[in-house]
Amino acid sequence: MYTKDGENYFIVDAHIALWDARPENQRNIHGKQFIDCFYDYHRNLSPAEQLWTYEEYLYQGGQRLMKDIFEDGYVDHAIFQPAYLGEFYKNGFGQIEESYALAAAHPTQLTYNHCFDPRNGEAGLDQLRADHERMNFKGVKLYTAEWNGDSRGYKLSDPWTYRYFEECRKLGVKNIHVHKGPTIRPLDRDAFDVSDVDHAATDFTDLNFVVEHVGLPRLEDFCWIATQEPNVHGGLAVAMPFMHTRPRYFAQIIGELIYWIGEDRIQFSSDYALWTPRWLIEAFVDFQIPEDMTEYAPLTIDQKKKILGLNAAKMYDIPVPEALRLPDAEETATGPRQPDRADLAGV
Repeated sequence: MYTKDGENYFIVDAHIALWDARPENQRNIHGKQFIDCFYDYHRNLSPAEQLWTYEEYLYQGGQRLMKDIFEDGYVDHAIFQPAYLGEFYKNGFGQIEESYALAAAHPTQLTYNHCFDPRNGEAGLDQLRADHERMNFKGVKLYTAEWNGDSRGYKLSDPWTYRYFEECRKLGVKNIHVHKGPTIRPLDRDAFDVSDVDHAATDFTDLNFVVEHVGLPRLEDFCWIATQEPNVHGGLAVAMPFMHTRPRYFAQIIGELIYWIGEDRIQFSSDYALWTPRWLIEAFVDFQIPEDMTEYAPLTIDQKKKILGLNAAKMYDIPVPEALRLPDAEETATGPRQPDRADLAGV
């Protein structure tokens, strides 16, 4: 829990990872390119006092993760969102078994989400069923730009992806997190386009689609889609550190999100270990929209509490102490209301 000026905040870090990018795990040059790009994001968007060395950035391990997130980072609960990247790393990038074991050992602090690739066909479906029987995960993280053989990406609207969504529905896996944000070398930028979220969210209204990185640099596209589709949510991973380097840009990002979809569908994420949560939480609690950006309303404490933890806690049924809860409220986007069927009856 984080406390500031007499206010207590229940913190859920909704996007963390435990990765291994050490040279002995790199399958080819692309493995080095990928982690180098990660480190560039870390180096260019972090305060100087928060910088890690390149060597310690390659692999953190569970002991350091627990310290960075829970002992030093104010976080009450965190959710693993692994990326496999088997074409670049011998044993995968996101350490699935290590992450799952850590979550199993600390169930009150960690939730493990899984991953799948629909291009693996029937064999992948069998693996998804077997993995769920063992791990009982509530969500998955998808990398639509991930390479697989000769393929350099897939869409959420592909027939095979729909087969996997149908299986998720049967298994009770309701939370679909999708990387739709800045590209990472050597992945293709266009494979992270947000347009396919529109198709999937329309056809699977009983699933939650959490668009990680809120579609950056396609924020406007994301906002229009999420306004139309009430089961689309936004994850702030990668957006958060712009509070330090480009505060007015972050004000635009959070201002647009509040305007279009409201504070009930936005989730805080440190994207550990790209960044650690402590400084991001401190900065966000203190952050305010600049007074001259009059197109956006000031951020309220309740809005910050929802974004920093209560929204993700609700999605994942994470217990919140009664003193830290807020009354349930309908979504409070201030943008144009979407027409309902009654409005369209005469069209």
